[in-house]
Amino acid sequence: MSRPSPEWPRYVEFAPTVLVAAGLLWDLFSPADYWGDPMLIAASVTAGALLSLRHTVTIGAVIIVGVFVLTVKDGTAGDIVGYVELINTFFAALMGIGVNRVVARYGRRLDVVRTVAEAAQRAVLPAPPKRIGPLTIAARYRAAQGEARIGGDAYAVQRTPFGVRLLIADVRGKGMGAVSAVSVLLGAFREAAEQEADLTAVADRMERALLRESEQTSEEDHLEGFITALICEVLPGGSGLRLLDCGHPAPYLCQDGEVRPLEARDPGLPLGIGTLGAPRTAPADWPFPAGSTLLLVTDGVTEARDRTGTFYDPAEQLSGRGPFRGPQDLIDVLVRDVERWTGGPRDDDMAVLAIGRQAEGRRRFRNGGNSPGR
Repeated sequence: MSRPSPEWPRYVEFAPTVLVAAGLLWDLFSPADYWGDPMLIAASVTAGALLSLRHTVTIGAVIIVGVFVLTVKDGTAGDIVGYVELINTFFAALMGIGVNRVVARYGRRLDVVRTVAEAAQRAVLPAPPKRIGPLTIAARYRAAQGEARIGGDAYAVQRTPFGVRLLIADVRGKGMGAVSAVSVLLGAFREAAEQEADLTAVADRMERALLRESEQTSEEDHLEGFITALICEVLPGGSGLRLLDCGHPAPYLCQDGEVRPLEARDPGLPLGIGTLGAPRTAPADWPFPAGSTLLLVTDGVTEARDRTGTFYDPAEQLSGRGPFRGPQDLIDVLVRDVERWTGGPRDDDMAVLAIGRQAEGRRRFRNGGNSPGR
C-alpha cells in the first residue's frame, strides 16, 4: 500500500484491513445478525481517506464478497433482508470511493500549492554556493509547520570586492508579510554588499529599504515590525571575521570539538526601527582559524525548548561532539539535536548557515598538491 502521508505512522495504512477483518468476524460469531456492519462501513470510508483508489476498491470488494458469503451462510441471500444488506454494503463501498476521489482532488491542489511555494522559496531564498575559495558553505531551512515551504527566516552568501559576506535574519511575524520583508531585505543586502565597504553602511542601506517598504504596509506593521540580523564578512584570505549584530542571536565558532559563542559587546537594535534614533554599533573583528567553522542560527534554534521549558544552547549541546567533517556535517548534527531536544513540533522557523575555513594543508592536497606528509 502506498503511504498516504509522510506525517502519519505506517500502521495507519493497515487500519482499513483490520476493520474489515474485525467486522466480518463480528458478523460471523455475534449472536445477532450484522453487528459488525459499522466496522465495515468505517473500513470503507477510512480506506477512501487513507489509501489509493485501487486499494479502496479492493477493500470495498472484499467487504461486499464477505457480506454476501455471510448472507448465504445465514440463509438470507434470497430474501429481502439479504438484498438490503448487500445494497447497504455496496453503498458503503461507493462512499469509500467517493471519499477517495475528494481527498485525491484536494491532494492535487495541495501539490500545486506546494510546488508554487517551493518555487517561491528558491527564488527568494536560493541555496548558497557550496564553496567559495577556501570556504565551504552549507545552509538549512526548517519551517515550524511541516507543510510550509517558506517563512520569515532568511540567509544569504555573496562574494564581494571586500570579501565573502553573509547574512542571517529573522523577520518578526509570519505569513506573506514576513515573506515580503525577506524579499526586500535580501535584495537590499545583495546590492549593498557589493557597493559598500563598511558593514555599518550595508546595514544602513538595508534599514532604509525596509523603512521604504513599511510605508506601504499597515500601521501596526509600520510601528512594530522589525528584523533581527547578523551581517558577517570573511576578510580576504579567510584570515578573520567581521561581525555586525543587529539584535540577532550570536554566532558560534566551532573548532576541534569546542563550540563557543561570539558575543557582541553591544548588540545593536534590529533593522526596521531606525526611527528610534539610536546610533548603530560598530562591527567587531574575530579570528577565523583554519579548520574552524562559523555557525549562524536564528532564534528557532536558540529558543527551542525541551519538555521542561529549558532553551537549547548550541555551545553546551554541541561541545565535545566534534570535530565535525565540515559545515554540512555540523548542520546535520545540530538539526537532529534540536529535533530531539524539542521532542515534537517547534514554535518557530529555523534557519542555519555554516561556513568553514579549510586547513591550508588540506586545501593544497585537494587542489592537486602534495600533502604535508609526502
